[in-house]
Amino acid sequence: MTAVVENEKNMPPGPPAKPDDGVFVTLRETPRAVKALLFGGFISRLAAFIQIYLVLFLTDRGFSATQAGLALGVYGAGAVVGSFAGGSLSDRLGARTVTLISMGGSALLIVSILYAPTYALLLAAVFMVSTVGQFYRPAAQTMLTELTPRHRVVMITAMYRLGLNLGMTAAPLIGAALLSVSYNALFWGEAAAALIFGVTVMFALPKRAAHAAHVAEKQEAAEEADPATQGRSGYLAVFADWRYSVYLLAMLLTSIVYCQYTATLPLDISAAGISLWWYGAAVSLNGFIVITCELAMTKIVQKWPIRLTALLGLGLVSVGYAIYAISPLPIWFMIGTLVWTLSEIIGGPTTFAYPALAGPERLRGRYIGAMQSVFGLGTAIGPVIGTLVWFQVGRSVWLWAALVSAIATVAGLIGMRDPHKAEESRPATASAT
Repeated sequence: MTAVVENEKNMPPGPPAKPDDGVFVTLRETPRAVKALLFGGFISRLAAFIQIYLVLFLTDRGFSATQAGLALGVYGAGAVVGSFAGGSLSDRLGARTVTLISMGGSALLIVSILYAPTYALLLAAVFMVSTVGQFYRPAAQTMLTELTPRHRVVMITAMYRLGLNLGMTAAPLIGAALLSVSYNALFWGEAAAALIFGVTVMFALPKRAAHAAHVAEKQEAAEEADPATQGRSGYLAVFADWRYSVYLLAMLLTSIVYCQYTATLPLDISAAGISLWWYGAAVSLNGFIVITCELAMTKIVQKWPIRLTALLGLGLVSVGYAIYAISPLPIWFMIGTLVWTLSEIIGGPTTFAYPALAGPERLRGRYIGAMQSVFGLGTAIGPVIGTLVWFQVGRSVWLWAALVSAIATVAGLIGMRDPHKAEESRPATASAT
C-alpha cells in the first residue's frame, strides 16, 4: 500500500462525492475544527495591519523613506522564511502546536515593534513578526487537509481563500479607523486578533501528539522503502520529487507575473494618460469577482481533471496580460483583467490545495510550506522585476509577462499529476504491510 493510499485511510470519514456536494453541503458537514480554522484565517487577515501601515508608521516615527522601504522588504523576507519553517515545524510538532506558537509568539512580537529603542532592533522585530506569524499558514492548510475528506479539500481551500480575501478587503478600512485613534491601537488590535485566533485553536482543534508519533514511524519506514529519499530528510526529500519541483517553478513564475497588476499596471495606465480611476476599477473588478464567484466556480472545477484546471488556471494569466499589450485603452485593461481574474477563480483553490494532496503525509507540511514560500517570493520580487522591465521596454512588458506565464503553464502541466493516481509512481512502504 502506498503513501497516497495511507493518506486516504487517515482521512476522516465523510459522505461520498455527490453532484450536489457544493458549498452549503460541505460547510454543513464540515467538522468544528475546520470551521475554527476558516474563522481563524479570516481573523488573521482582518487584522493584518502591519504590512499595510508599516511604512506610514516608520515615517511618522522619523525614519526615512529608504529605512521604511527596507523594513517592508525585511517583512517580506520574513514571510518567505516563515513559510519554510512553518512547513517543517508542522511535520515535526503537529499543526495545532505550530499554530499556537505562531499566534502567541506573533502577538508578543507585534507589540514589541512599538517599543523597539533602535532601528536595528526594530528591523529584527519586524522580521520575527513576519516569520513567526507565517508559521500558521502551512500548519492551517495541513490540518484542513487532515480533517477534511479528500474529495472536499479543494472546496474547503476555496472557503479558506474566501475568508482570507474578505479579511484583506476589510483590513485597510479597520486599520484606518484604529489609526485615527493611535498607532498603539493599531498594533495592539493586531496582537489581540492573533490571541483570539490562538484561543480558538486551543479549544477547537484536536491534539495531534499520537498522530505526530504515527507520522514519525511512517517517515522512518518510508525512507527505508523508497530509494529516492534514502539519505534525504526534510526539504531535501521534497525537492527530490522532481515533478513537484517543476510545479514549484510554475508557482514562482506565475506569482511573479500575477502581481504585476500591483506595480506595472498603474505605471502603464498613468503613462498612457488614462485616469487612474480605471486602475481602481480594474482592481475592484478582480476583487468583486473573486469574492462573489470563486466558491460557485469551485463547485464545478473540483470535478475536473487536474491538468485541465492547471491549463486554464495558469494559462489564462498569460492570455489576460497579453490582452493588455493590444492597446493602452481602458477597454483592453478591463478585458485583460477579467480574463486573468477567471484564471484565479478557476485555478486558485486547486493549485493551493494541490501541495497537501501531492506528497506523502509525513512531508505534507513541507510540501505546503515550499509552495507558499516560492509563491511569496514571487510576490515579493515580482513588482521590482516588472517595473525594471517596464522602464526598459515600455508596453512590451506585457508580452514578456505573457511569455513567462506561458512557460509557467507548461511547467504546471508537467509538474501537476492526479493525486489519486500518484501511488502508481511510488513504492510500497514498510509501514503499510
